Amino acid sequence: MKRWKFLLIVAGLFVYYQAGTYLWSDEPRAADAPVAEAKPEAKPDPSGAATGDKTFLGDDPKLPKLDVDAKNPDKIADAANKTIAYVEMVSDMVGKNRIAINFVWVLITGYLVMFMQAGFALVETGLTRAKNVAHTMAMNFMVYAVGMLGFWVCGFALMFGGLGPIATLGGGDLLNKEFSVSLLGKDFGLFGHSGFFLQGKAFDVGIMALFLFQMVFMDTTATIPTGAMAERWKFLPFVIYAFFVSMVIYPIYGNWVWGGGWLAKLGANFGLGHGHVDFAGSSVVHMVGGVTALAGAIIIGARLGKYNKDGTVNALPAHNVPMYMLGTFILAFGWFGFNPGSTLAGTDLNIARCAVNTMLASAAGAFASMVYMWVVFKKPDPSFMCNGMLAGLVAITAPCAFVTPMASVVIGLVAGVLVIWSCFFVERVLKIDDPVGAVSVHGLNGLWGIVALGLFADGTYGQGWNGSFWYKLADGTLQWYPEKLKDIPAGAIEQGVTGLLYGNPSQLFAELIGIAANILWVFPVALAFFWVVEKLIGNRVSAAVELQGLDIPEMGVPGYIEDDPKSPELPVLHGSVEPRAAMIPPDGTSHYSLVVDGLEPANLATVWSRLCQPSDSRPSPEFLAVYRNMTTLQGNRFRLRSGEPKQIRQSLEKLLQDSTHGTPVRVHVEN
Repeated sequence: MKRWKFLLIVAGLFVYYQAGTYLWSDEPRAADAPVAEAKPEAKPDPSGAATGDKTFLGDDPKLPKLDVDAKNPDKIADAANKTIAYVEMVSDMVGKNRIAINFVWVLITGYLVMFMQAGFALVETGLTRAKNVAHTMAMNFMVYAVGMLGFWVCGFALMFGGLGPIATLGGGDLLNKEFSVSLLGKDFGLFGHSGFFLQGKAFDVGIMALFLFQMVFMDTTATIPTGAMAERWKFLPFVIYAFFVSMVIYPIYGNWVWGGGWLAKLGANFGLGHGHVDFAGSSVVHMVGGVTALAGAIIIGARLGKYNKDGTVNALPAHNVPMYMLGTFILAFGWFGFNPGSTLAGTDLNIARCAVNTMLASAAGAFASMVYMWVVFKKPDPSFMCNGMLAGLVAITAPCAFVTPMASVVIGLVAGVLVIWSCFFVERVLKIDDPVGAVSVHGLNGLWGIVALGLFADGTYGQGWNGSFWYKLADGTLQWYPEKLKDIPAGAIEQGVTGLLYGNPSQLFAELIGIAANILWVFPVALAFFWVVEKLIGNRVSAAVELQGLDIPEMGVPGYIEDDPKSPELPVLHGSVEPRAAMIPPDGTSHYSLVVDGLEPANLATVWSRLCQPSDSRPSPEFLAVYRNMTTLQGNRFRLRSGEPKQIRQSLEKLLQDSTHGTPVRVHVEN
């Protein structure tokens, strides 16, 4: 019966795929009315053979001087034609290579961001308790797989379906369907609707490069709540969440900022700076993840034992300091893909500024947290060193391309202190249990990064960003224009993204609108999602499972094997009685256990190991009686495959008492 169910599921998926290919394809169907177009329709390029030519080179190179006989018109014309043909060919090659450089840059930086998932897994697992390590690791592992599938199905289409041409990756106008509403005579883009399943026009190499890069950004958002809800989250609700965040919560807000939606157009439509600008994701990635984590932590509640009846807080300490510190270094390394990679162009040399600002802010964040904890609490706490570095990285993510190195250090220093204040406030005042500080690291410092951009952006980069055009006039004032000027006034200079401290308060206003939109969208939607899941299937494991640890009940395996489950192997002397794997007992008797009382597991393991060492004398009958029949020793439990339980119990008890010089060891049988 189970096989039939499986075959039905496979058949259903096949039908769903075929229907999806038809329904979400961008190719015109017979019923579609023809639409006149002023320019040739863009076509997808799955192989990349037609992507990139001389149009991506910039200004065509000047023709070389011709050294020909000026008295012979035919030779002059022939040389000119050959030169033009040669320049055309070189232009195509150089233009294609320029796009190829961008492709390689985007893919490699995407790989770096993907590796950050290992960093998140190590940080979250190290900061939680040993009894939950397999579960915490599994969430960080599967959020990548589940989230990717959800983003492929519809998340990418909702986020980027109306993006328009991607100049750095080929320029085709393939993602060109945006659902908008008209208010105040302006279009407000809400979500895209092309690119579902990467079908139709989305089957293009440039779009696939964009998909890979943006998918790993989504994955960062999706994994943030796994830390805030660790140690009590059931795995099934987690899987449902991973689909929901990748298909709904993240892509909708992402469209508003990065997909050409209404927040991006605040500048072009209303002259508010260059719209809501977020270079690499302080709001789109980190704040969305942090706000979602806050909603989830509220619904799921605190871990057992975190708070006393009077509201005082108990520390539930991290189980592995090297693990979470190594994870932090991996994240810091991956951030060099996160921030500079967001240029989507290896030919954009501002990647150097992005990288330097990123590393400076991370150092400043770690330093500020260390000093604060050292001064206030007398010890430089390692966990806050790490969270301080991560807070600095989160805060610099939005402004990294637009600020000076000095501003980056200031941003990091503020973030390093903010994360400590916020962690204590969330834990002690709000009474919200966040085991890894995800709400503070990503939520609050994502917000701070957006504000910092509105304050410190210096105007040297981002001219024409989001279709908004600002010029610094000869008298030093800034002036916005609804379109790029062809005739620039004397002394005027086109201005990039410019913050309050450099003369443009409207940019800060646009950033604040983006923050408000983030909270008003993400928090109620995430809260409603977790509330519905709570009512339907429950978000949280039972108290008994939480006390035991989630590894065995939820995952079926322990995260750590504290004792070697196999008894030590004996050399040749005892080789004839070495136990074999016992899937089926040789004599047909049932498996049973002998449980030892009176010896700590570590001491028992030492005693048994000593008994198994080679010796010139023959092993005792008691040892052979136990060893011939046993399969494993785990903790204080001997597992046996055969033999008469009562006799072997007596043999083991005598053997252990003799080996421990009369220690009152007792052994009892368990089936």
